[in-house]
Amino acid sequence: MSMTMTQKILAAHAGLEKVEAGQLILVNLDRVLGNDITSPVAIREFESIGATSVYDKDKVTMVMDHFAPNKDIKAATQCKMCRDFCDKHEVTHFYDVGRMGIEHALLPEKGLVVPGDVVIGADSHTCTYGALGAFSTGVGSTDMACGMATGKAWFKVPSAIKFVLKGKLNKYVSGKDVILHIIGKIGVDGALYKSMEFVGEGVKALTVYDRLTISNMAIEAGAKNGIFEVDEQTEAYVKARSNRVFTAYKADEDAVYDETYEIDLSQIKPTVAFPHLPENTKTFDEIGNIPIDQVVIGSCTNGQYKDIAEAAEILKGKKIAKRVRAIIIPATQDIYMQAVENGLVKIFIEAGCIVSTPTCGPCLGGYMGILAAGERAVATTNRNFVGRMGHVESEVYLASPAVAAASAIAGRIASPEEVL
Repeated sequence: MSMTMTQKILAAHAGLEKVEAGQLILVNLDRVLGNDITSPVAIREFESIGATSVYDKDKVTMVMDHFAPNKDIKAATQCKMCRDFCDKHEVTHFYDVGRMGIEHALLPEKGLVVPGDVVIGADSHTCTYGALGAFSTGVGSTDMACGMATGKAWFKVPSAIKFVLKGKLNKYVSGKDVILHIIGKIGVDGALYKSMEFVGEGVKALTVYDRLTISNMAIEAGAKNGIFEVDEQTEAYVKARSNRVFTAYKADEDAVYDETYEIDLSQIKPTVAFPHLPENTKTFDEIGNIPIDQVVIGSCTNGQYKDIAEAAEILKGKKIAKRVRAIIIPATQDIYMQAVENGLVKIFIEAGCIVSTPTCGPCLGGYMGILAAGERAVATTNRNFVGRMGHVESEVYLASPAVAAASAIAGRIASPEEVL
């Protein structure tokens, strides 16, 4: 029986020769992930089921990134609970302030995910690691608890949608524009509990970081996971960070897909998702004069060095608009250091931006950039639901780092060409 990439990975981890869409299977896990918001719930469940040890201290990971550095006493209590748990169980991969980064940028950077892995995380954007040819998906804290205790998880095998990519991106167009274009095309439930599988000669024209962005937002189309075929770029990225032996899975030629879309990357334009859904996309021939109050460049979606550098290229030698607050958030300490060493932080500060330690804070309306009623933000984050970044009467516009930087200069939603 023919299988998709995702189905092959799940079959291998379930010890089965084949699986089919809709089948319930018990799968062995390569990594279990939690953060400072979701892990405390999982820890309580872990203890309530009587578990006394984690299944593998090297395969459980906790990253303090949402409200860290701690924004208040409750956040401090949450982090302390995670810290104490990881100390007790000698968890190898615990990342706290000074060592942490935004989790979905940190794990690939640390070489903790390789092609063919099965990863669950108590965070919906765990689907990011499909960029490296892994099956990764978000789960609830109860599933995380059981995963930490047993190293296993139940899945219903997803069916799949194939996205055949061709061509290459134009200047100032990135992976963020690609995934916003796709979500605008199929809708926020267009891939509900399905695997979004990206193949075709156009894949090689995308950097690993573009792929991480695209996979990260698969959940915004309702997908169970997003996954890319492994190529030379993937292998080079992974081998530079990990010495683990891995398996690259490729779909069978006669694998069954619910739908197939052909995407010409050369035809994609800079795209903005308007409030209050990621599917509400517009290109600049449809966008009028929309003043803004804040710009956030960072997050698990767009906090990589590539993203920060694109923003710096546009901001260099310029000033952000008088009434705009611009917040730059490198996704990890290593990215932050690279930005310092290469002069990017100087560019940002001279332009009138602030540069933050790695954190998810503003993306989910936690801290470091909360919006008041009536305020608008352009953000390189992944969600723009009502009240996502603050007051229910605020608005979030999702865009690429290039568009966000240009908008900070213009004081309104703007394309890079308008300010350069």
